[in-house]
Amino acid sequence: MPDFFTRSLNFAPFLPRWALIALAALVVVLTLTGVVARMRGTLLRALAAVIILVWLTGPQTLHETHHDLPETALVIVDQTPSMTLEKRAAIARAAERLLGEKTPPGLSLRAITVHGEQSGGTRLFDALSQGAADIPPEQFAGAVMITDGQTRDTPANVPERLVPKDSHGHETTLPLHVLLTGKGEETDRRLRILQAPPYAIVGKTATLRVQVDDLGPGTHDGTPATVTLTKDGEPALEVPVRTGEPQDIQLPLTHPGETLVGLSVSALPGEVSTLNNQDVVSINGVRDRLKVLLVSGTPNQGERVWRRLLKADPTVDLVHFTILRPPEKDDGTPLSDLALIAFPVQELFENKIDQFDLIILDGFENRHILPPRYLRNIARFVRKGGGLLLIAGPEFTGPGSLQETAVGDILPAHVPPVLYDDPQAASASIAVRRFRPELTDAGRRHPVTAELPGAPPARATDTTSDKEITGQWGPWYRALKADSAHGEVLMSGPDASPLLVLDHVEDGRVALLLSDQIWLWSRGELGGGPQAELLRRISHWLMKEPDLEEERLEARIEDDTLTVTRHSEQPTPPSVVSVTAPDGTKTTLVFHQLSPGVASASMTARLSGIWEADDGQHKAYAAPRSTDPQEYDDLRVTAERIAPIVKKSGGTLAWLGDNPAAPVMPTVQLGTPAGQQGTLMFPVRHAHVLTGTSSTPLIPAWLALGLALLTLGLGWYREGRG
Repeated sequence: MPDFFTRSLNFAPFLPRWALIALAALVVVLTLTGVVARMRGTLLRALAAVIILVWLTGPQTLHETHHDLPETALVIVDQTPSMTLEKRAAIARAAERLLGEKTPPGLSLRAITVHGEQSGGTRLFDALSQGAADIPPEQFAGAVMITDGQTRDTPANVPERLVPKDSHGHETTLPLHVLLTGKGEETDRRLRILQAPPYAIVGKTATLRVQVDDLGPGTHDGTPATVTLTKDGEPALEVPVRTGEPQDIQLPLTHPGETLVGLSVSALPGEVSTLNNQDVVSINGVRDRLKVLLVSGTPNQGERVWRRLLKADPTVDLVHFTILRPPEKDDGTPLSDLALIAFPVQELFENKIDQFDLIILDGFENRHILPPRYLRNIARFVRKGGGLLLIAGPEFTGPGSLQETAVGDILPAHVPPVLYDDPQAASASIAVRRFRPELTDAGRRHPVTAELPGAPPARATDTTSDKEITGQWGPWYRALKADSAHGEVLMSGPDASPLLVLDHVEDGRVALLLSDQIWLWSRGELGGGPQAELLRRISHWLMKEPDLEEERLEARIEDDTLTVTRHSEQPTPPSVVSVTAPDGTKTTLVFHQLSPGVASASMTARLSGIWEADDGQHKAYAAPRSTDPQEYDDLRVTAERIAPIVKKSGGTLAWLGDNPAAPVMPTVQLGTPAGQQGTLMFPVRHAHVLTGTSSTPLIPAWLALGLALLTLGLGWYREGRG
């Protein structure tokens, strides 16, 4: 830009200010004295003194050379996810390019592209504040936003960056111009989930509160619409609603675990997009206070472990009884001296047995405590869907053993009974020696025991060491030796005999632990073991926890990738899975083995909605989670949000049209007034830099001396005439 020159009056005194003031005061005093004394020539001599004083102040003409600095305008280009609709992104890029071509001399543009954050929607004014931070305030000319108008951080007043102060503290409002990537206001219908419970009780209904809104010109509340709900492949449920009004929808939960509910609303004619007409809600089904009955045959070390574990679970209601005296034991103690309550056999095993989810018999020796019909009730309870866990010790081989009752018909293993007191006969049923529990091949695959903390590797276990061994569980010292087993053996004991056996019995489940020494792990015996985790998994498997099912299919979507995982105990599990996208497209994927019993397959999944995976035996559902729901809340190109702040700043709001090849671009000019229609006006800030200075004395020394002598001469002449 060309240089320009300025002139100004300046002073470069030859004496300090105090000296000049003193001389001036002296001149005044002498002049007053001469006037009072009526001395001739006093005023002429005073004039000569003034001429000398003025010359001593050093008056001069200052010549400065300035160079104008270019102004900078900020161009903020919106390329957030909402700009991917239709041709908005392409229109914005074309407008940015044309702005650069239309820039007049003296104005430079700095472009910033906003791609969006993880949450919070589009925030263009944050980008404005950050982008203008390193532009000198005196060179900042204003800003241009190229957007669809959907910015979530529009302030109530003009941003501070657009109201800079000059060196004197005076504020200047700079224009904010907005170019909208459309040809006019658009309409949109959106579905909002106002309330959705993250958890709901299985067998009861969950309440979803939704609202449908119509946005844009010509829309109004109260318009009829239809919301469609789908879940787990069941027939769709259609619910009539009215726009602008909250609507409660009751949805029954039929199974524990995650339930994905897809919601969609009928389209509004002419709306810009149906992307926000649908949503997915995840509800986790939980059981209502699982009821567990724990019966301990005699007080034992493991009893406290069980009680502590089950009491710590807030979802479990525990009923615990310990049989301290069998019926046949009578030592003559008066009943009034016994601080005990009678064992409510009939209430527990006949009247209320179906109210329990799990029965645990820990070291229970019948001894005529339970009549045969109650034992048959336990077997019937399991077959109808209940769970039974039996921890067996030496009492399991005696005459009161449960395996010789109706309960024995549902147990997954059998131990030879000891009919008389013979050590050799007992050794065939009970192993009393140190051993370290091991996982079987099935146990390494089964979700109850797979990846248990500290599980030893698949190798021979050292059963003779009396020291803690890294990578192995602590030892037990007693176990029963089964002569047959027909369930899944997950852990083995002495001589590879079954130690933990699980089995399905019709609709129910049974677990049998052939040792009463798991409590040693809780004491840390030679390293201990995962006693609490193992018992928790066994209990929840018996109560049909979905995450512990042997045969299950799981699906999840992360970073636009669908991953289907198959867990199976079958020798020949399914090798392929069929995936159905939300638009109905089907894709067949091949499973790849990850570990024993676990395989997975994956594919790209970018469509919103519920995806279904089906391996022919099980189904699983998944839906992508929106990283920024606010970004898709309103999909219109609109001036509603941003027009007020544009008006306050004196800027221009213009529509670029819908053709990226030829956007309707306003002209760009430097000057005033701002806000002129069809023109992006930027004020001239007159920012400059000083490039050179020179000075010329206003009163040369010879002139000051000559004038002073002349006036003094006149004064003497005037005095001589008197």
